[in-house]
Amino acid sequence: MKLVVQVKLLPTPVQAAALEATLRACNEAATWVSETAFERGEFKNFALRKQVYSEVKSRWGLGAQAAQHVIKKTCDAYATLKANLKAGNLGRSGSRRYRRAAEKPIVFSPQGAQPYDDRMLSWQIPDRTVSVWTVAGRVKNVAFTASPEQLATLALYRKGESDLLQRDGMWFLNATCEVPEAPLNTDPVGFLGVDLGIVNIATTSDGEIMAGRELNRIRVRERGLRAKLQKKNTPSAKRRLKKRRRKETRRARDINHKIAKHVVAEAERTGRGIALEDLTGIRERVRLRKPQRAIHSSWAFHQLGAFIAYKARKAGVPVVHVDPAYTSRTCAECGHIDRANRVSQAWFACRNCGFVDHADRNGSRNIRARAWELWRRGAPSTAPAPPQKPGSGAGRKRSITPSDARCASRSL
Repeated sequence: MKLVVQVKLLPTPVQAAALEATLRACNEAATWVSETAFERGEFKNFALRKQVYSEVKSRWGLGAQAAQHVIKKTCDAYATLKANLKAGNLGRSGSRRYRRAAEKPIVFSPQGAQPYDDRMLSWQIPDRTVSVWTVAGRVKNVAFTASPEQLATLALYRKGESDLLQRDGMWFLNATCEVPEAPLNTDPVGFLGVDLGIVNIATTSDGEIMAGRELNRIRVRERGLRAKLQKKNTPSAKRRLKKRRRKETRRARDINHKIAKHVVAEAERTGRGIALEDLTGIRERVRLRKPQRAIHSSWAFHQLGAFIAYKARKAGVPVVHVDPAYTSRTCAECGHIDRANRVSQAWFACRNCGFVDHADRNGSRNIRARAWELWRRGAPSTAPAPPQKPGSGAGRKRSITPSDARCASRSL
């Protein structure tokens, strides 16, 4: 399976200036290619290359490989935009949001990421340095830092492209690694049910509760601080907002990684599979009061489910997604369904048999039972390979680079 290992570069000021100039030139070229493709209606890689390749090389001083990657990055961005429009992710056809995305060419941020192949970037992993092509020539001995696990993964499994990106004044390389998978456990002894929630991020059928109260308190405090800084609207307030803008996201991502790692390790140790709720479209299905909307929207349940899925696939643990309907109202002992069974957010008390339990643990037991029933009927593991996005080719980790996912913006 393909995984991305992110390492932090430690360039000298001269090296950083060369890297910054390279990203700026590549993204300016990508924006020009985007405008040309939009005007001519040509979004296929090889056809577009015939029209803009020579201009990209001569005008911005890019090498042959860099020019080709710039053109392909642009085509991949349009392929992703087309898929999002078709899927309705940018609103209904004819809506204001849809028209803003579809009626103007894509614009790339000056700090947008740039893909590098092995002709443009070489790794010296034992020395923890890389050699990088730039518009100022080859820059050698650029130091990077990584954990021992990352170094081992890079040394054994690195394969394919790497993406150079700048974020908040720091430099990173995202390296693609082809990591082998463990054989899938086709005969699990049972399932570990996991109930996902807002107050308790994850509750297992073994009774283990991974609470999110501290995270929610931090989110409320951060939201209040952001409101104060936005209201103040001074230069110093804007600097503080920019500095803190990704802090909450990084914290939540770290917590989700730790929870996913723990859940998968427990299932692997006990020879069980993992049962999760299928929460696709939950934000559209659930109606909430206005004070609850911010908390509900900031809950990264999809991210946690994705982390569990890929870690389980790596470990050979089967994952089954079940219908979450009425799992919070159903008694795990007698199967009685009643809205009144859910006494409060924390407690469940069955009106039929008198069974009392923690509400989330009761729900996780229902999820476990449904997954076991589906597995006995022949349901496959729902931890497949990461989906390929439009425009991806064989052997590539994805169709677009982080510049398209995080740094490409549409001109409004």
